[in-house]
Amino acid sequence: MRTVLVIDDNPAVKTALELLFGLHEIRTLAAVAPAEGLALLARETVDLVIADMNFSADTTSGEEGVELFRAIRAAHADLPVILLTGWTHLPAAVQLIKAGAADYIAKPWDNEKLLATVENLLELADSNRERARLQSARRQRRERLARRFELGAVVFESEAMEAAVELACRVARAPVPVLITGPNGAGKERIAAILHANSPAPGGPFVVINCGALPADLIEAELFGAEAGAFTGAQRARIGRFAAAEGGTLFLDEIGNLPLSGQVKLLRVLESGQYEPLGSSRTRTAHVRIVSATNADLPAMIREGRFREDLYYRLNLIEIAVPGLAERPEDIVPLAEHFLAMGAAGEPTAETARLSEEAREALLGHAWLGNVRELRNCIERAKLLAREGLIGAGDLGLPPPRGAEGAAGPDRPSGSAALAPEPREGDAVSREALEAALRDAGGNVSRAAQRLGLSRQALYRRLERFGLRL
Repeated sequence: MRTVLVIDDNPAVKTALELLFGLHEIRTLAAVAPAEGLALLARETVDLVIADMNFSADTTSGEEGVELFRAIRAAHADLPVILLTGWTHLPAAVQLIKAGAADYIAKPWDNEKLLATVENLLELADSNRERARLQSARRQRRERLARRFELGAVVFESEAMEAAVELACRVARAPVPVLITGPNGAGKERIAAILHANSPAPGGPFVVINCGALPADLIEAELFGAEAGAFTGAQRARIGRFAAAEGGTLFLDEIGNLPLSGQVKLLRVLESGQYEPLGSSRTRTAHVRIVSATNADLPAMIREGRFREDLYYRLNLIEIAVPGLAERPEDIVPLAEHFLAMGAAGEPTAETARLSEEAREALLGHAWLGNVRELRNCIERAKLLAREGLIGAGDLGLPPPRGAEGAAGPDRPSGSAALAPEPREGDAVSREALEAALRDAGGNVSRAAQRLGLSRQALYRRLERFGLRL
Protein backbone atom coordinates (compact mmCIF):
# COMPACT_ATOMS: atom_id res chain seq x y z
CA MET A 1 0.00 0.00 0.00
CA ARG A 2 1.20 3.50 -0.78
CA THR A 3 2.63 5.10 2.35
CA VAL A 4 3.27 8.72 3.32
CA LEU A 5 5.27 9.74 6.40
CA VAL A 6 4.22 13.04 8.02
CA ILE A 7 6.81 14.64 10.33
CA ASP A 8 5.17 17.56 12.14
CA ASP A 9 5.01 18.61 15.78
CA ASN A 10 1.35 19.63 15.46
CA PRO A 11 -1.01 16.64 16.13
CA ALA A 12 -3.76 18.39 14.19
CA VAL A 13 -1.66 18.20 11.02
CA LYS A 14 -1.31 14.42 11.45
CA THR A 15 -5.05 14.00 12.00
CA ALA A 16 -6.02 16.16 9.02
CA LEU A 17 -3.66 14.42 6.64
CA GLU A 18 -4.64 10.94 7.86
CA LEU A 19 -8.27 11.74 7.07
CA LEU A 20 -7.43 13.27 3.67
CA PHE A 21 -5.14 10.47 2.55
CA GLY A 22 -7.25 7.69 4.05
CA LEU A 23 -10.09 8.62 1.70
CA HIS A 24 -7.75 7.87 -1.21
CA GLU A 25 -6.22 4.60 0.06
CA ILE A 26 -2.96 6.20 1.12
CA ARG A 27 -1.51 4.90 4.39
CA THR A 28 -0.22 7.63 6.74
CA LEU A 29 2.56 7.29 9.29
CA ALA A 30 3.28 10.18 11.66
CA ALA A 31 6.14 11.49 13.80
CA VAL A 32 6.24 14.64 15.93
CA ALA A 33 10.01 15.14 15.87
CA PRO A 34 12.84 14.71 13.34
CA ALA A 35 14.52 11.89 15.28
CA GLU A 36 11.27 9.93 15.48
CA GLY A 37 10.67 10.45 11.76
CA LEU A 38 14.14 9.22 10.82
CA ALA A 39 13.64 6.16 13.03
CA LEU A 40 10.36 5.36 11.26
CA LEU A 41 12.10 5.72 7.88
CA ALA A 42 14.67 3.18 8.99
CA ARG A 43 11.97 0.65 9.91
CA GLU A 44 9.16 1.22 7.41
CA THR A 45 8.82 1.30 3.63
CA VAL A 46 7.82 4.87 2.82
CA ASP A 47 6.98 6.32 -0.61
CA LEU A 48 6.82 10.01 0.29
CA VAL A 49 7.70 12.30 3.23
CA ILE A 50 5.83 15.47 4.21
CA ALA A 51 8.05 17.34 6.66
CA ASP A 52 7.53 20.51 8.66
CA MET A 53 10.24 23.18 8.56
CA ASN A 54 10.07 24.27 12.22
CA PHE A 55 9.73 22.11 15.34
CA SER A 56 10.75 24.35 18.24
CA ALA A 57 8.37 26.92 19.73
CA ASP A 58 8.67 30.45 18.32
CA THR A 59 11.07 29.27 15.60
CA THR A 60 10.54 30.45 12.01
CA SER A 61 14.01 30.16 10.48
CA GLY A 62 13.38 26.77 8.90
CA GLU A 63 16.85 25.57 9.90
CA GLU A 64 15.44 22.50 11.66
CA GLY A 65 13.57 21.53 8.52
CA VAL A 66 16.65 22.03 6.37
CA GLU A 67 18.67 19.81 8.72
CA LEU A 68 15.93 17.15 8.66
CA PHE A 69 15.73 17.30 4.89
CA ARG A 70 19.49 16.79 4.57
CA ALA A 71 19.34 13.81 6.93
CA ILE A 72 16.55 12.25 4.87
CA ARG A 73 18.38 12.90 1.64
CA ALA A 74 21.61 11.38 3.03
CA ALA A 75 19.87 8.15 4.01
CA HIS A 76 17.30 7.96 1.15
CA ALA A 77 18.66 9.80 -1.87
CA ASP A 78 15.66 9.17 -4.14
CA LEU A 79 12.82 9.55 -1.61
CA PRO A 80 10.55 12.50 -2.54
CA VAL A 81 10.11 15.07 0.23
CA ILE A 82 7.45 17.80 0.42
CA LEU A 83 8.35 20.67 2.75
CA LEU A 84 5.39 22.03 4.70
CA THR A 85 5.51 25.31 6.60
CA GLY A 86 3.56 28.37 7.58
CA TRP A 87 6.59 30.57 6.90
CA THR A 88 7.51 30.53 3.23
CA HIS A 89 8.94 32.81 0.61
CA LEU A 90 10.27 32.01 -2.85
CA PRO A 91 14.07 32.36 -2.28
CA ALA A 92 13.96 29.74 0.48
CA ALA A 93 11.86 27.46 -1.70
CA VAL A 94 14.28 27.79 -4.58
CA GLN A 95 17.27 26.83 -2.43
CA LEU A 96 15.53 23.76 -1.02
CA ILE A 97 14.21 22.67 -4.40
CA LYS A 98 17.73 23.00 -5.83
CA ALA A 99 18.86 20.70 -3.03
CA GLY A 100 16.38 18.08 -4.23
CA ALA A 101 13.08 18.70 -2.42
CA ALA A 102 10.05 17.56 -4.41
CA ASP A 103 7.83 20.55 -3.56
CA TYR A 104 7.26 23.35 -1.04
CA ILE A 105 3.73 23.91 0.31
CA ALA A 106 2.51 26.61 2.67
CA LYS A 107 0.12 26.18 5.60
CA PRO A 108 -2.84 26.32 5.55
CA TRP A 109 -2.85 24.14 2.49
CA ASP A 110 -5.50 23.56 -0.12
CA ASN A 111 -6.61 19.90 0.20
CA GLU A 112 -7.21 19.49 -3.50
CA LYS A 113 -3.83 20.91 -4.50
CA LEU A 114 -1.95 18.98 -1.82
CA LEU A 115 -3.64 15.73 -2.75
CA ALA A 116 -2.90 16.31 -6.44
CA THR A 117 0.77 16.91 -5.62
CA VAL A 118 0.96 13.81 -3.42
CA GLU A 119 -0.77 11.59 -6.01
CA ASN A 120 1.54 12.90 -8.71
CA LEU A 121 4.65 12.21 -6.62
CA LEU A 122 3.45 8.75 -5.60
CA GLU A 123 2.77 7.91 -9.23
CA LEU A 124 6.19 9.26 -10.13
CA ALA A 125 7.78 7.19 -7.35
CA ASP A 126 6.07 4.06 -8.70
CA SER A 127 7.29 4.92 -12.19
CA ASN A 128 10.83 5.55 -10.93
CA ARG A 129 10.86 2.22 -9.10
CA GLU A 130 9.71 0.40 -12.21
CA ARG A 131 12.26 2.24 -14.32
CA ALA A 132 14.99 1.41 -11.80
CA ARG A 133 13.93 -2.25 -11.87
CA LEU A 134 14.08 -2.31 -15.67
CA GLN A 135 17.43 -0.50 -15.69
CA SER A 136 18.81 -2.97 -13.18
CA ALA A 137 17.61 -5.89 -15.31
CA ARG A 138 19.15 -4.34 -18.43
CA ARG A 139 22.39 -3.66 -16.58
CA GLN A 140 22.58 -7.29 -15.49
CA ARG A 141 21.97 -8.44 -19.07
CA ARG A 142 24.71 -6.10 -20.32
CA GLU A 143 27.12 -7.41 -17.69
CA ARG A 144 26.36 -10.99 -18.74
CA LEU A 145 26.94 -10.03 -22.38
CA ALA A 146 30.21 -8.29 -21.50
CA ARG A 147 31.43 -11.36 -19.64
CA ARG A 148 30.74 -13.64 -22.60
CA PHE A 149 31.58 -11.34 -25.51
CA GLU A 150 33.92 -8.52 -26.47
CA LEU A 151 31.74 -5.40 -26.77
CA GLY A 152 34.46 -2.82 -27.39
CA ALA A 153 33.56 0.81 -26.76
CA VAL A 154 29.84 0.54 -27.52
CA VAL A 155 27.70 2.57 -25.07
CA PHE A 156 23.98 1.88 -24.67
CA GLU A 157 21.14 1.85 -22.15
CA SER A 158 18.15 1.31 -24.44
CA GLU A 159 16.45 -2.00 -25.13
CA ALA A 160 16.56 -1.27 -28.86
CA MET A 161 20.35 -0.99 -28.95
CA GLU A 162 20.69 -3.90 -26.53
CA ALA A 163 18.75 -6.07 -28.99
CA ALA A 164 21.08 -5.09 -31.86
CA VAL A 165 24.23 -5.76 -29.81
CA GLU A 166 22.90 -9.08 -28.52
CA LEU A 167 21.99 -10.26 -32.02
CA ALA A 168 25.46 -9.31 -33.27
CA CYS A 169 27.03 -11.36 -30.47
CA ARG A 170 24.81 -14.36 -31.21
CA VAL A 171 25.65 -14.55 -34.92
CA ALA A 172 29.29 -13.37 -34.72
CA ARG A 173 30.83 -16.86 -34.79
CA ALA A 174 28.84 -18.02 -37.82
CA PRO A 175 30.84 -17.29 -41.02
CA VAL A 176 27.81 -15.86 -42.85
CA PRO A 177 27.22 -12.46 -44.44
CA VAL A 178 25.50 -9.90 -42.21
CA LEU A 179 23.69 -6.74 -43.34
CA ILE A 180 23.52 -3.87 -40.83
CA THR A 181 20.80 -1.31 -41.53
CA GLY A 182 20.11 2.05 -39.97
CA PRO A 183 20.55 5.81 -40.49
CA ASN A 184 23.91 7.49 -40.94
CA GLY A 185 25.83 8.01 -37.73
CA ALA A 186 23.71 5.58 -35.69
CA GLY A 187 26.57 3.21 -34.83
CA LYS A 188 26.56 0.61 -37.61
CA GLU A 189 30.36 0.39 -37.66
CA ARG A 190 30.34 -0.34 -33.91
CA ILE A 191 28.10 -3.33 -34.57
CA ALA A 192 30.41 -4.46 -37.38
CA ALA A 193 33.37 -4.23 -34.98
CA ILE A 194 31.50 -6.39 -32.45
CA LEU A 195 30.86 -9.00 -35.18
CA HIS A 196 34.57 -9.07 -35.98
CA ALA A 197 35.78 -9.06 -32.36
CA ASN A 198 33.63 -12.12 -31.60
CA SER A 199 34.20 -13.97 -34.88
CA PRO A 200 36.27 -17.16 -35.14
CA ALA A 201 39.22 -14.99 -36.26
CA PRO A 202 39.18 -11.86 -34.07
CA GLY A 203 42.93 -11.44 -34.55
CA GLY A 204 42.53 -11.14 -38.31
CA PRO A 205 42.29 -7.82 -40.16
CA PHE A 206 39.18 -5.66 -40.01
CA VAL A 207 39.07 -3.75 -43.30
CA VAL A 208 36.55 -0.96 -43.85
CA ILE A 209 35.63 0.33 -47.30
CA ASN A 210 33.12 3.06 -48.12
CA CYS A 211 31.39 1.82 -51.25
CA GLY A 212 29.99 5.24 -52.00
CA ALA A 213 33.50 6.68 -52.27
CA LEU A 214 34.70 4.16 -54.87
CA PRO A 215 35.23 5.65 -58.36
CA ALA A 216 33.19 3.61 -60.85
CA ASP A 217 36.21 2.90 -63.06
CA LEU A 218 38.35 1.70 -60.12
CA ILE A 219 35.86 -0.50 -58.26
CA GLU A 220 37.35 -3.76 -59.51
CA ALA A 221 40.91 -2.69 -58.67
CA GLU A 222 39.88 -1.44 -55.22
CA LEU A 223 38.04 -4.61 -54.32
CA PHE A 224 40.20 -7.26 -55.96
CA GLY A 225 43.53 -5.58 -56.61
CA ALA A 226 45.37 -5.02 -59.88
CA GLU A 227 48.59 -6.08 -61.54
CA ALA A 228 51.10 -3.46 -62.62
CA GLY A 229 50.07 -2.00 -65.99
CA ALA A 230 46.50 -3.31 -65.70
CA PHE A 231 45.18 0.18 -66.39
CA THR A 232 46.52 3.63 -67.14
CA GLY A 233 48.55 4.89 -64.21
CA ALA A 234 48.94 1.46 -62.57
CA GLN A 235 52.71 1.54 -62.35
CA ARG A 236 52.87 -1.11 -59.64
CA ALA A 237 50.69 -3.92 -58.36
CA ARG A 238 47.82 -2.92 -56.09
CA ILE A 239 46.53 -5.01 -53.19
CA GLY A 240 42.73 -5.19 -53.17
CA ARG A 241 40.50 -4.99 -50.13
CA PHE A 242 39.62 -8.68 -50.30
CA ALA A 243 43.30 -9.60 -50.11
CA ALA A 244 43.89 -7.06 -47.33
CA ALA A 245 41.04 -8.60 -45.32
CA GLU A 246 42.19 -12.20 -45.86
CA GLY A 247 41.51 -14.23 -42.73
CA GLY A 248 39.41 -11.45 -41.20
CA THR A 249 36.40 -9.24 -41.88
CA LEU A 250 35.65 -6.97 -44.83
CA PHE A 251 33.16 -4.27 -43.87
CA LEU A 252 31.38 -2.82 -46.91
CA ASP A 253 29.90 0.42 -45.65
CA GLU A 254 27.19 2.24 -47.65
CA ILE A 255 26.65 -0.83 -49.81
CA GLY A 256 23.58 0.82 -51.33
CA ASN A 257 25.88 3.29 -53.12
CA LEU A 258 27.81 0.57 -54.96
CA PRO A 259 27.24 0.96 -58.72
CA LEU A 260 25.57 -1.90 -60.59
CA SER A 261 28.85 -2.87 -62.26
CA GLY A 262 30.45 -3.29 -58.85
CA GLN A 263 27.42 -5.21 -57.60
CA VAL A 264 27.88 -7.80 -60.36
CA LYS A 265 31.55 -8.33 -59.45
CA LEU A 266 30.79 -8.55 -55.72
CA LEU A 267 27.99 -11.05 -56.31
CA ARG A 268 30.37 -13.42 -58.13
CA VAL A 269 32.74 -13.49 -55.15
CA LEU A 270 29.88 -14.12 -52.72
CA GLU A 271 28.57 -16.98 -54.86
CA SER A 272 31.86 -18.70 -55.73
CA GLY A 273 34.28 -17.36 -53.14
CA GLN A 274 36.73 -16.64 -55.97
CA TYR A 275 38.07 -13.59 -57.79
CA GLU A 276 40.88 -12.45 -60.09
CA PRO A 277 42.88 -9.27 -59.61
CA LEU A 278 42.52 -6.85 -62.52
CA GLY A 279 44.98 -7.76 -65.28
CA SER A 280 45.64 -11.23 -63.81
CA SER A 281 44.50 -14.63 -65.02
CA ARG A 282 45.21 -16.30 -61.69
CA THR A 283 42.07 -17.11 -59.66
CA ARG A 284 42.24 -16.52 -55.94
CA THR A 285 40.00 -17.82 -53.19
CA ALA A 286 38.69 -15.33 -50.63
CA HIS A 287 38.69 -16.37 -46.99
CA VAL A 288 36.87 -13.30 -45.75
CA ARG A 289 33.79 -12.62 -43.58
CA ILE A 290 31.56 -10.10 -45.39
CA VAL A 291 29.68 -7.55 -43.30
CA SER A 292 27.84 -4.78 -45.12
CA ALA A 293 25.88 -1.73 -43.96
CA THR A 294 23.48 0.75 -45.50
CA ASN A 295 21.15 3.60 -44.63
CA ALA A 296 19.24 3.05 -47.88
CA ASP A 297 15.97 1.22 -48.43
CA LEU A 298 17.41 -1.65 -50.46
CA PRO A 299 14.04 -3.32 -51.25
CA ALA A 300 12.86 0.00 -52.73
CA MET A 301 16.10 0.26 -54.74
CA ILE A 302 15.50 -3.28 -56.02
CA ARG A 303 12.03 -2.27 -57.25
CA GLU A 304 13.57 0.75 -58.97
CA GLY A 305 16.25 -1.40 -60.61
CA ARG A 306 19.13 0.28 -58.74
CA PHE A 307 20.16 -2.71 -56.62
CA ARG A 308 20.41 -6.36 -57.58
CA GLU A 309 17.91 -8.59 -55.82
CA ASP A 310 20.23 -11.62 -55.94
CA LEU A 311 23.02 -9.61 -54.28
CA TYR A 312 20.60 -8.36 -51.62
CA TYR A 313 19.70 -11.90 -50.58
CA ARG A 314 23.36 -12.92 -50.57
CA LEU A 315 24.26 -10.04 -48.25
CA ASN A 316 21.16 -10.26 -46.10
CA LEU A 317 21.39 -13.73 -44.60
CA ILE A 318 21.24 -11.99 -41.20
CA GLU A 319 20.00 -8.40 -40.84
CA ILE A 320 20.79 -6.28 -37.76
CA ALA A 321 18.76 -3.07 -37.53
CA VAL A 322 20.39 -0.18 -35.64
CA PRO A 323 17.77 2.42 -34.65
CA GLY A 324 18.43 6.14 -34.88
CA LEU A 325 19.28 8.03 -31.71
CA ALA A 326 15.84 9.68 -31.58
CA GLU A 327 14.33 6.19 -31.27
CA ARG A 328 16.48 5.35 -28.25
CA PRO A 329 16.50 8.47 -26.04
CA GLU A 330 17.79 6.42 -23.08
CA ASP A 331 21.17 6.36 -24.85
CA ILE A 332 21.52 10.13 -25.33
CA VAL A 333 22.84 11.19 -21.92
CA PRO A 334 25.05 8.09 -21.38
CA LEU A 335 26.63 8.66 -24.79
CA ALA A 336 27.11 12.37 -24.06
CA GLU A 337 28.81 11.57 -20.75
CA HIS A 338 30.98 8.98 -22.51
CA PHE A 339 32.13 11.59 -25.04
CA LEU A 340 32.76 14.06 -22.22
CA ALA A 341 35.11 11.55 -20.63
CA MET A 342 37.04 11.02 -23.86
CA GLY A 343 39.96 13.17 -25.02
CA ALA A 344 40.59 14.32 -28.59
CA ALA A 345 42.42 11.05 -29.37
CA GLY A 346 39.55 8.94 -28.04
CA GLU A 347 41.34 8.09 -24.81
CA PRO A 348 39.92 8.70 -21.30
CA THR A 349 40.84 12.11 -19.90
CA ALA A 350 41.27 13.19 -16.29
CA GLU A 351 39.51 16.52 -16.83
CA THR A 352 35.84 15.79 -17.42
CA ALA A 353 33.21 18.50 -17.82
CA ARG A 354 29.73 17.98 -16.36
CA LEU A 355 26.32 18.42 -17.95
CA SER A 356 24.00 20.89 -16.26
CA GLU A 357 20.35 19.95 -15.88
CA GLU A 358 19.43 22.46 -18.61
CA ALA A 359 21.99 20.83 -20.92
CA ARG A 360 20.46 17.41 -20.28
CA GLU A 361 17.01 18.81 -21.07
CA ALA A 362 18.32 20.32 -24.31
CA LEU A 363 20.00 17.05 -25.34
CA LEU A 364 16.84 15.06 -24.70
CA GLY A 365 14.70 17.60 -26.56
CA HIS A 366 16.79 17.60 -29.74
CA ALA A 367 15.81 15.50 -32.79
CA TRP A 368 19.37 14.20 -33.52
CA LEU A 369 18.96 13.81 -37.27
CA GLY A 370 22.73 13.25 -37.41
CA ASN A 371 22.48 10.60 -34.69
CA VAL A 372 25.50 9.63 -32.57
CA ARG A 373 27.92 11.42 -34.90
CA GLU A 374 26.03 14.69 -34.42
CA LEU A 375 25.92 14.15 -30.65
CA ARG A 376 29.67 13.60 -30.50
CA ASN A 377 30.36 16.79 -32.46
CA CYS A 378 27.94 18.67 -30.21
CA ILE A 379 29.73 17.51 -27.05
CA GLU A 380 33.19 18.26 -28.47
CA ARG A 381 32.02 21.81 -29.19
CA ALA A 382 30.49 22.17 -25.73
CA LYS A 383 33.71 21.05 -24.03
CA LEU A 384 35.53 23.95 -25.66
CA LEU A 385 32.92 26.52 -24.59
CA ALA A 386 32.08 25.28 -21.08
CA ARG A 387 32.94 27.51 -18.16
CA GLU A 388 34.41 26.01 -14.98
CA GLY A 389 33.76 22.50 -16.19
CA LEU A 390 29.96 22.86 -16.35
CA ILE A 391 28.21 22.60 -19.71
CA GLY A 392 25.10 24.74 -20.08
CA ALA A 393 22.39 24.42 -22.71
CA GLY A 394 23.84 27.38 -24.62
CA ASP A 395 27.23 25.65 -24.92
CA LEU A 396 25.66 22.83 -26.94
CA GLY A 397 24.69 25.11 -29.82
CA LEU A 398 21.40 23.30 -30.39
CA PRO A 399 18.37 25.06 -31.88
CA PRO A 400 15.34 25.47 -29.59
CA PRO A 401 12.80 22.63 -29.79
CA ARG A 402 10.03 23.34 -32.27
CA GLY A 403 6.38 23.09 -31.32
CA ALA A 404 7.07 22.03 -27.75
CA GLU A 405 3.70 23.46 -26.72
CA GLY A 406 1.89 22.78 -29.96
CA ALA A 407 -1.27 20.87 -30.54
CA ALA A 408 -2.25 18.22 -28.06
CA GLY A 409 -0.90 14.79 -28.82
CA PRO A 410 -1.38 11.38 -27.24
CA ASP A 411 0.64 12.35 -24.17
CA ARG A 412 -0.31 16.03 -24.07
CA PRO A 413 -3.50 17.39 -22.48
CA SER A 414 -6.07 19.16 -24.60
CA GLY A 415 -7.89 22.38 -23.81
CA SER A 416 -6.19 25.47 -22.46
CA ALA A 417 -2.89 23.65 -21.89
CA ALA A 418 -2.70 22.85 -25.58
CA LEU A 419 -3.12 26.55 -26.36
CA ALA A 420 -0.29 27.66 -24.08
CA PRO A 421 2.29 29.93 -25.71
CA GLU A 422 5.48 28.58 -27.24
CA PRO A 423 7.51 27.54 -24.19
CA ARG A 424 11.10 28.12 -25.20
CA GLU A 425 13.07 31.19 -26.13
CA GLY A 426 16.63 30.09 -26.82
CA ASP A 427 17.23 27.46 -24.20
CA ALA A 428 14.71 28.82 -21.65
CA VAL A 429 10.99 28.54 -21.03
CA SER A 430 9.30 31.87 -21.72
CA ARG A 431 7.64 33.82 -18.91
CA GLU A 432 4.25 33.55 -20.64
CA ALA A 433 4.49 29.78 -21.01
CA LEU A 434 5.53 29.45 -17.37
CA GLU A 435 2.59 31.54 -16.14
CA ALA A 436 0.15 29.66 -18.40
CA ALA A 437 1.39 26.26 -17.22
CA LEU A 438 1.09 27.25 -13.55
CA ARG A 439 -2.38 28.65 -14.17
CA ASP A 440 -3.56 25.52 -15.99
CA ALA A 441 -2.07 23.32 -13.26
CA GLY A 442 -3.89 25.27 -10.54
CA GLY A 443 -0.56 26.38 -9.09
CA ASN A 444 0.68 22.79 -8.68
CA VAL A 445 4.41 22.88 -9.30
CA SER A 446 4.78 19.20 -10.17
CA ARG A 447 2.01 19.25 -12.77
CA ALA A 448 3.21 22.56 -14.26
CA ALA A 449 6.76 21.20 -14.56
CA GLN A 450 5.49 18.00 -16.19
CA ARG A 451 3.39 20.03 -18.64
CA LEU A 452 6.43 22.07 -19.67
CA GLY A 453 8.69 19.03 -19.88
CA LEU A 454 10.88 20.30 -17.02
CA SER A 455 11.94 18.97 -13.66
CA ARG A 456 10.60 20.76 -10.60
CA GLN A 457 14.08 22.07 -9.86
CA ALA A 458 14.32 23.58 -13.34
CA LEU A 459 10.89 25.17 -12.98
CA TYR A 460 11.84 26.82 -9.68
CA ARG A 461 15.00 28.20 -11.25
CA ARG A 462 12.92 29.82 -13.96
CA LEU A 463 10.54 31.26 -11.38
CA GLU A 464 13.55 32.84 -9.72
CA ARG A 465 14.88 34.11 -13.05
CA PHE A 466 11.60 35.86 -13.92
CA GLY A 467 11.01 37.12 -10.38
CA LEU A 468 7.70 35.22 -10.09
CA ARG A 469 6.15 34.15 -6.80
CA LEU A 470 3.88 31.15 -6.22
